[in-house]
Amino acid sequence: MPKKDIKVPNIGEFKDVEVIEIIVKKGQEIKKNDPLITIESDKSSVEIPSLHNGIVTELNLNVGDKVSEGDKILEIELKDNQVETQLKTEEIKTIKKENTKEKKLEIRREVGSKNVIVKDFSKKTAASPKVRKFARELGVDISKVEGSERLGRVTESDVKSFVANKPERNSEKEFKKDETIELEYPHSEFGKTEIKDIPRVKRLSSKYLMNSWTNIPHVTNHDEADITELEEFRTSLTDIYTGEKKKITPLAFIVKALTASLKKFPNFNSSIDEIDKGKMTLKKYYHIGIAVDTKHGLMVPKLRNADNKNISLIGNELKKLSDQCRNLKIDKKELFGGSMTITSLGGIGGSFFTPIINYPEVAILGVGKSQKKQIFIDGKFITRTMLPLSLSYDHRIIDGAEAARFNNDLKDNLGKNFAYKLAV
Repeated sequence: MPKKDIKVPNIGEFKDVEVIEIIVKKGQEIKKNDPLITIESDKSSVEIPSLHNGIVTELNLNVGDKVSEGDKILEIELKDNQVETQLKTEEIKTIKKENTKEKKLEIRREVGSKNVIVKDFSKKTAASPKVRKFARELGVDISKVEGSERLGRVTESDVKSFVANKPERNSEKEFKKDETIELEYPHSEFGKTEIKDIPRVKRLSSKYLMNSWTNIPHVTNHDEADITELEEFRTSLTDIYTGEKKKITPLAFIVKALTASLKKFPNFNSSIDEIDKGKMTLKKYYHIGIAVDTKHGLMVPKLRNADNKNISLIGNELKKLSDQCRNLKIDKKELFGGSMTITSLGGIGGSFFTPIINYPEVAILGVGKSQKKQIFIDGKFITRTMLPLSLSYDHRIIDGAEAARFNNDLKDNLGKNFAYKLAV
């Protein structure tokens, strides 16, 4: 059988475009218009189709390779009918267009091509390169997604729906006790051990954490806020009556700044516990959850109506809530009904991390330890105090662009233009 090289066709002005997906494999039978590879430029993703029928005998590319027009993709072994078709095609091209016979042959050939394309949809999931890329980013096998458009074509909404519903279908099965991994050897086999009871608070919170991590598609946006002026302002605060310095933690300012951002981005102050019904709950209150580290485990009381409180009052309530949690004096109801949670490692150390969303909320803000850094501003390096921010959000309701805008707004609220207003 004769063989044929399949090369990268004219893809415009793009050169050295990255191969992000190899769709076929060696030994596979392909038909005309079957997609072979997906390439991605800075602006778009494009599938390269085959122009011939045949069997793949050699693959010349790998994922990550850079290609340009004319580069060899693979080699195929042409089928007998394909060789005949090629000869007939060449013969037809030599005949004048006025010839009625030739026109009929061209019409038949076009119909044949269309028939091949229709068959392709039954063998391979139909989806645009953009949707395929979106599915890959979420770790979704697009062949398992049921398309809602004509001929089963998969849309971005179909992928989101698949991600949202998959954990609910599989979580119960995946975490059955009979499917847990058993240790082949006990820990005591390798040395001395001690058995202790897990603190009650950690036992109670574990199921909520597991539910959140299993059922919510987490994405985390990392950024840094310049809090130089805020820190200078905070450390300079004094009591107007006694003249003594006021000790207000940075967390009080973060609560106030976060509340202002929640007002501007209401999706972050919502819950989607009825997503199967296509409903979301937008909250008109601003109760900020504060993760408190205690010897019993992590507890998250809510600072109620943060939008109606000044910095001093917020600072006092933070201390009160922390003491109640550490002494187990907090009312159970105060651990529920939050807008969004803040978890801070600033007092311990560390920079960026991936906090787990506190269900049924849809986002959580992780705060690291602030550091002085050299930042390039107006053509020179200046020492600034930078605060690490890690924003985890539920991708079913919040898109990456919206999360980035939220973080930018939060940074502005913590920056020099807003620091003084926070104290009001």
